[in-house]
Amino acid sequence: MDDRPLTGIRVLDLTNVLAGPYCTYHLMLLGAEVVKIEVPERGDLARRLGPEAGLNAAGLGTSFLAQNAGKKSVELDLKDPAGQAVLAELVTLADVLVENFRAGVLARLGFPPARLRELNPALVYCAISGFGQTGPMSEAPAYDQVIQGLSGMMSITGTPDTAPLRVGFPICDTVGGLTAAMAVTAALAGRARHGEGAHLDVSMLEASMSAMGWTVSNYLVAGVAPEPMGDQNATAVPSGTFETADEPLNIAANRQSQFETLCALLDRGDLLADPRFSRPEERKAHRRELNDELNAALRTRSAEEWERELSAAGVPAARILTVPRALDSPQLAHREFLADLPFPDDDADRRLRVTGNGVLVDGAALHPPSPPPLLGQHNGEVRELIDRWRAVTDGPSAASVKP
Repeated sequence: MDDRPLTGIRVLDLTNVLAGPYCTYHLMLLGAEVVKIEVPERGDLARRLGPEAGLNAAGLGTSFLAQNAGKKSVELDLKDPAGQAVLAELVTLADVLVENFRAGVLARLGFPPARLRELNPALVYCAISGFGQTGPMSEAPAYDQVIQGLSGMMSITGTPDTAPLRVGFPICDTVGGLTAAMAVTAALAGRARHGEGAHLDVSMLEASMSAMGWTVSNYLVAGVAPEPMGDQNATAVPSGTFETADEPLNIAANRQSQFETLCALLDRGDLLADPRFSRPEERKAHRRELNDELNAALRTRSAEEWERELSAAGVPAARILTVPRALDSPQLAHREFLADLPFPDDDADRRLRVTGNGVLVDGAALHPPSPPPLLGQHNGEVRELIDRWRAVTDGPSAASVKP
């Protein structure tokens, strides 16, 4: 797909590890040209993170490969005046700059928000950090694990006996990156109207708590503090994980009509006449008793059979898959969610598979145009890149680098 929504947008990516690179990966998928600025000889820490030691040693850790396809890599020492001068020139020509340093680090390197605005008034500058650029915790170090704990997320993950538990993937980094990508695209839309850039201050803590939805709003609005409920959904009954003849099955019969259909398919119409289960609020009060009755009926057939029959009748139901089984889903294959790319080190015997973003644009899935870059792969193209960006007349530009 040659013409994507962000085609022509130029992004400077000064990020590391996950939240920032995940943000710019989405911008790349949407068509932006992303230039990753990396520390000489070391690069993004994610280059050394992953389960395969050989890839880590080669600077191609799986954590890096997962979210840096389609980008260019340029090494710049931002503590050196020469590196700072190159970055300043790039800033004058870029549309977006994304960084996820600790609050204040980019300013100490000579690029506070005021200077970035002076260099390029149309620049969308997005700073992603654990706690935001202001406040008593703004300069505290933060990783996903820390944010999961501080957000309250871990306190409601698991059962009353096992909580607090970490969510099984870096959800706060992911939510922070998605929030940043959304904010950048919104700022670009605003710039198209009024011509001015923006300074975006993204807090992973706040983004994560916003994404927690009813677990936060139930307390804010109704004063009800959430509790860990394991595989059960507190908002409705029956809604959770149930037993079958072979493997667990998720069922979310949240609406009264869905519960009635479920009872009919299980040949348990008597449950509808039971005052403990007849209406939603009564079912919440008697969740365990209802689940016992449903499990007894569901154990008579396989999870796959129930999934097929319940789904066809309009009752949301599906098996619980491992990650490998989920990736092998015919649904994902139909929508071309996964992309196959050449391996970055030209290993002809190995292919790299990466995910898309779940968005079809005019019916087409969005895939990276190239594999993740080797560290400094595009160092020799910096002047050519600057000249090409300067030649573009339909975006922000500057005649010279300001002091």
